Amino acid sequence: MRLRGFAPGTPCWVELASADPARSADFYTRLFGWETAGDRFTLGGEAVAGFTSVHAERPVGWMTYLTEHNVEASLLRVQEAGGSVVSPPADANGGRSAVIADPAGARLGIWEPRGFTGAQVGGEAGTMTFPELLSDDAVAAAKFYGQAFGWLLRDEFGSDGTRGEWITTAHDAMAGLAPSRGGSWWRAAFHVADCVETLEDARAYGATVVSRARDLGFGTYAELLDPAGVPFSIASPAAIPIELTMSITRSRGMELTFGG
Repeated sequence: MRLRGFAPGTPCWVELASADPARSADFYTRLFGWETAGDRFTLGGEAVAGFTSVHAERPVGWMTYLTEHNVEASLLRVQEAGGSVVSPPADANGGRSAVIADPAGARLGIWEPRGFTGAQVGGEAGTMTFPELLSDDAVAAAKFYGQAFGWLLRDEFGSDGTRGEWITTAHDAMAGLAPSRGGSWWRAAFHVADCVETLEDARAYGATVVSRARDLGFGTYAELLDPAGVPFSIASPAAIPIELTMSITRSRGMELTFGG
């Protein structure tokens, strides 16, 4: 599905910082069918993720970026909510970016579009899907992200508040929350057609499986470490059949009824 833009305060992009770019590129292009184009990974010619080398303010790993119309205003809200600015605003390829940390140290990128809005395709295999905040203090996280970005936390039923999903004020889900068992950080996730098959491929390409594919009702999910030890996850949404019935009556005209 072609993407045209993102609402403020929602994930728009993921970027990998690697100490061995050639090795990382080989792994992810084989696993997800990506290609490399400068500082980006592409799928069918469309940008799906970023790619950079490690430096002082950008350690190894995947980083999720949130779109914002004004980086400075966003950083001010972050600081007022108790977060910190790790990397100040700087011009980037197609926009301006900055890096922030929440009070527990979990890092996120901020992206102000200037010609490039972020991922150009989504909702299909090989594209980013909901990232997850790994945290053992859901209350503190909800306070910070609510104040800084206007997010709401919807608890997962039966999780005792340790799991849930982040939703916008329009009640659109766009990220997840899970216990970390120590520390706080954001984990990138990618959509795949089949979790079990992708896990087998990932092992063959040098990855380590942290958790096997689990059926969560709405789909399957698994956690991995790439050959460099970088954590990420994969998710395969459940196929939900939809039945569409069309009828035409004199009084109401054409009616479409969804079932399934």
